[in-house]
Amino acid sequence: MSKVLQTVSNIGIIPVIAFNSTEEAVPLCKALVAGGLPAAEVTFRTACAEECIRTIAREVPEMLLGAGTVLTIDQADQAMAAGAKFIVAPGYDPKVTQHVIDKGGIMMPGTATAGEMQQAMNQGCEIVKYFPAEANGGVAMLKNIGAALKTCKWMCTGGVNSKNVNDYLGYPQIVAVGGTWMCKSDMIKAGEWDKITALCKEAVKTMLGFSLAHVGINCENEVEAQRAAKTLCTFFGFDYKPGNSSIFAGNAVECMKAPYLGKNGHIAIGTNNLDRAVYHLGRQGVEFDESTRKPKAIYLKGEVGGFAIHLVEK
Repeated sequence: MSKVLQTVSNIGIIPVIAFNSTEEAVPLCKALVAGGLPAAEVTFRTACAEECIRTIAREVPEMLLGAGTVLTIDQADQAMAAGAKFIVAPGYDPKVTQHVIDKGGIMMPGTATAGEMQQAMNQGCEIVKYFPAEANGGVAMLKNIGAALKTCKWMCTGGVNSKNVNDYLGYPQIVAVGGTWMCKSDMIKAGEWDKITALCKEAVKTMLGFSLAHVGINCENEVEAQRAAKTLCTFFGFDYKPGNSSIFAGNAVECMKAPYLGKNGHIAIGTNNLDRAVYHLGRQGVEFDESTRKPKAIYLKGEVGGFAIHLVEK
């Protein structure tokens, strides 16, 4: 996957925006960045779209900009010249798609059927748009299609909201969703930038789904780990679960057979998606110990209260 598309996947939620004027462009995008969503699909539904993309690219360079509702080759050229890093269309037009690819751009054509998806994939599209997602059967439909098109990846828009966002992002072949619920047109017109920032933060929080997974206790040896785990199981009726390097007392406490990271042990924080969690925490300045990375786990650098912090994908 290209660097741009990997960033789209890491961000996870791409706000879809129809600007009313160029004056809205910079304050809205600064509100999105502050809320943890440094990306936008600026739709060509309004006449100021091209100039808004150009202004944002100049004034808010940390934004990853895409152009949406691109219907023609001319619009695609305008968007890319203005600074759009990816092009999104509501439908699949092979000519527009090929033009963007030939110019070295990234195209996400809109698709609704397996036939359109297959054609777009064979044309070289790494990700295709599924639109309108809910009206076309939502995640259940994509799971049926994905059983056959196992390498197809989707960005879903149309009916995605705060209540179903994790239904979509929980399916591995869906790499991102687009939505307007955190920056609706009436909020943009009213200049409610603080409200938009707050809604973006809530959207990121919902998407990442942080929760306490378990607490790890550093024991001196296997005998001490056995004793600690059995005591907890006796007290609270937890299941005794021995493993290679540790023993779990139920799912709540992990007793390490030898001291590991953290003075006292570790706190495991569960998340819906490890890569997205690392990306979003990294934007806040959190550092990770890459030497500890596993496919679905990684430790943060440092300690909190004598405990190492461990992210685990649910």
